[in-house]
Amino acid sequence: MESEPPESKGWWWWFLVLVLAALVLCASSISLWKNFHQLEIFRRAPKHPQVIVDKYANALSLSVQFFNVQKSGKLVNNKIYWRGDSAMGDGKEENLDLTKGMYDAGDLMKFGFPMAFTATILSWAILEYGDHMKQVKELDHIQDSLKWITDYLINAHPSDNVLYIQVGDPELDHKCWERPEVMTERRPLTQVNISYPGTEVAAETAAAMASASLVFRKKNSAYSKLLLKHAKQLFNFADTYRGSYSISTPQVQKYYNSTGYGDELLWAAAWLYHATGDHTYLRYVTVKNGNSFANWGIPTWFCWDNKLAGTQVLLSRLSFFGSKDILGAENIALQLYRKTAEAVLCGLLPSSTTPTSQRTDGGLIWVSEWNVLQYSVASAFLALVYSDYMLTSQTKTLYCNGELYQPMDLRKFALSQADYILGSNPMKMSYLVGYGSNYPQYVHHRGASIPKDANTSCSDGFKWLNSTDPNPNVAIGALVGGPFLNDTYSDSRNNSQQGEPTTYNSALIAGLLSGLITSSSVVQSFT
Repeated sequence: MESEPPESKGWWWWFLVLVLAALVLCASSISLWKNFHQLEIFRRAPKHPQVIVDKYANALSLSVQFFNVQKSGKLVNNKIYWRGDSAMGDGKEENLDLTKGMYDAGDLMKFGFPMAFTATILSWAILEYGDHMKQVKELDHIQDSLKWITDYLINAHPSDNVLYIQVGDPELDHKCWERPEVMTERRPLTQVNISYPGTEVAAETAAAMASASLVFRKKNSAYSKLLLKHAKQLFNFADTYRGSYSISTPQVQKYYNSTGYGDELLWAAAWLYHATGDHTYLRYVTVKNGNSFANWGIPTWFCWDNKLAGTQVLLSRLSFFGSKDILGAENIALQLYRKTAEAVLCGLLPSSTTPTSQRTDGGLIWVSEWNVLQYSVASAFLALVYSDYMLTSQTKTLYCNGELYQPMDLRKFALSQADYILGSNPMKMSYLVGYGSNYPQYVHHRGASIPKDANTSCSDGFKWLNSTDPNPNVAIGALVGGPFLNDTYSDSRNNSQQGEPTTYNSALIAGLLSGLITSSSVVQSFT
């Protein structure tokens, strides 16, 4: 039976249609108004404070105090009662002020290569997790520590193609065991220049200054511009006059020998691209030098000597959040960086199909018997940063040789390394000095081992090195070298292999803890 045509229907039919239409329109308007009103409330409502994990917040507050322990020069607002002004003549022989900076480890040397790496990592940590640091009132402290280093680095670069890379003679320094406040031995300067190039140290210093320029861009624009000026000059010096500082200055080989400079060139150029947006630096790391230096597809360990894994994660930022105008060969190269970063990360996941065997039975990444924790903390930091890139970009899975993993899997790995360091390990001890009730008492550290009022000089101070008493001063926040492969630790002051802390370890643990104290999206752009 066919339906009745509209024109044959009575007035009552049309009235009913109009009433129903009015009701639908009214309901829709009410619904739209409610949705709009709710949207406005959401936009205007203050954000709920993020939950702070006290464990990691407290550990962060401790860890950054080690930078105060390590400061050289005339101390300002000194918070470490057993420290005082030191090295006030550093740089004087060349009419330079190199009094600032930080002592490298338990000795009284200033090594420019690892010190610059410390600054780069601190900058990266601030750029990713500065809001977390601010929530626990540590951001200003960490920025001040960073500036203490970059002030030194600026003064160590007196002209375009000259960089002072070391203060002190390690052979002389290691013949003494004394407090920095009373040292009297000669502290010669070492430089790299056109005749004696040092590409890796110049490039790392460029990376430190470029990344720090981003940190200070809003807080101190003039200082930020100065840092960026030095970064560009140093990168040009590093790239134009290529040569390893280990060859030019062979005395560094015993302490901070470099295995190559290609990684530092890529690392510096990556930071300069983030700092400037200059496409020249992007081309440098992709089509110009990617094939030569990037070692795509080959996972490496991130540390003071090898920046490839860090560069891969940093450049993955562009893949996750980068500009849409990155096309063609440059985009392909960025994808290769990201794929190599993911190969590194897949190896860190214990349940993946390609897990690294370089870990202890207790679950700690263990790469080298010297300064073990550098590698575990650096790996955890990269995993955490990458997991936050995934969360912020709403990337749900990480592909690992046939298996899929979520951002939380990377975060769980980072948590496992942090928790191990803070006491969840077979020794039931914290490797962060001052955290918990059981931490190393015999840290290999001159200032911590000698009483403040002791009247000792260069050679007779060794009685404090050999003393069986615990350190009279606590090297608060120090992250020691870490355990043996069998998860054990020998707490002895003469055990520098396990018991000596470094500033770059502290930068890495500060970055890791900052990311773990709460959860949030990372910024999509550093600028």
